Amino acid sequence: MKVPLWVSGLAGTLLVQTVCAFASISVPILGPPLMDHAGLSPESIGVVSALSSAGICWFLASGGPMLNHFGPVRTLQIGMACMAAGLLALSLPLGFAGLLGALAIGFGNGPNTPAGSQILIRSAPPGHRTLIFSIKQAGVPLGGVLAGLVSAPFVVTHGVLATLAMLVVVLLVCCVAVQPLRATLEEERQESEPRWAQALVQPAEVARCIAALRSHPALPMLTAVGASYSLMQACLTAFTATFIYTRIGVSLTEAGQVVAVMLFASMCGRIFLGWLADRTGNALRHLGVQAIISALAVAMLVEGGGKSPTALYACAALVGFTAIGWNGVHIAELARVAPYHLVSSVTSASSLFGFAASVCGPLLFMAIVASGLGYEAAFHVMSAQLACFGVICLLGRPTWWRRRP
Repeated sequence: MKVPLWVSGLAGTLLVQTVCAFASISVPILGPPLMDHAGLSPESIGVVSALSSAGICWFLASGGPMLNHFGPVRTLQIGMACMAAGLLALSLPLGFAGLLGALAIGFGNGPNTPAGSQILIRSAPPGHRTLIFSIKQAGVPLGGVLAGLVSAPFVVTHGVLATLAMLVVVLLVCCVAVQPLRATLEEERQESEPRWAQALVQPAEVARCIAALRSHPALPMLTAVGASYSLMQACLTAFTATFIYTRIGVSLTEAGQVVAVMLFASMCGRIFLGWLADRTGNALRHLGVQAIISALAVAMLVEGGGKSPTALYACAALVGFTAIGWNGVHIAELARVAPYHLVSSVTSASSLFGFAASVCGPLLFMAIVASGLGYEAAFHVMSAQLACFGVICLLGRPTWWRRRP
């Protein structure tokens, strides 16, 4: 029996998304020992997270011609190989090579959103499109769960260098595993971008990518909300393990388990909220309500998480379900309103602003902590900006605010 195109497309993109998330989220989970290996303070992991986000921005801004030239599956394979090289560089003492490694990890992680959207938008049944996109995006927290359950104990037992080597092997195995999908998922590929390498360093390509956001009046607001969520999510993934380890006083292994619970709840949230958005038909209002709930959940984690292990795990699960469970709904709505031929450009451009916020978020977070206000104040500032965008979504009600057909 022939497998439907959307099934193979979803399986392939979900696998790649999960493995890339497993590798990238393992880095901040390894934050304290990794920074100790480099001779830096624990909060310096924010520099690595910021550079990784900068690498994602680089691809999203300039990687469109590369995606068109190689096709979505081959581009995903190149991305995983780039992440593996970045992890090898990160195993060096955190000098220039280590910083380049963090940038390479981000650049290799960048193709997942535009390449996955290009594969799924032409194969997913319209009536279940948000759910299918959400299942694919659930690979991010699923990879995070694996990172929390596998990487934290692995580094305690085998050390930082062995853990980074393990992540490299996983990426390369996945790179080989998705090769058969090229025959079915790249049938319509056209190699029309011979100068893709030049585009990676041309500012004009960035401007062309951003211009795609003018193709629909809903896109600017969707992009702003996505950037707000991305800022919050970047701080949660970069600092939750370190916050729990240094301020609440749990072991590194248990900190990884808490992060795993948070990301598992995020995986469940993405799937459930994707299904709910398909039923309600109003993605922006949905994202606005979720933003306000997310801000309250983060406040509960920061203020009440240290009272008991039960409270810590419960608050982490609520944060994951809400504050990190937004992405599938957002990407699916971007793909829905974008003109068909601009789907990859629109998702790249919107994600570019999101990951730009991911660069600024950890740096601002670090500055607040370094000023003496502490982790608690930093988390409250990040959650407050998300709540403000949620209120704007609910009160703005632009002319296109209506139930989608």
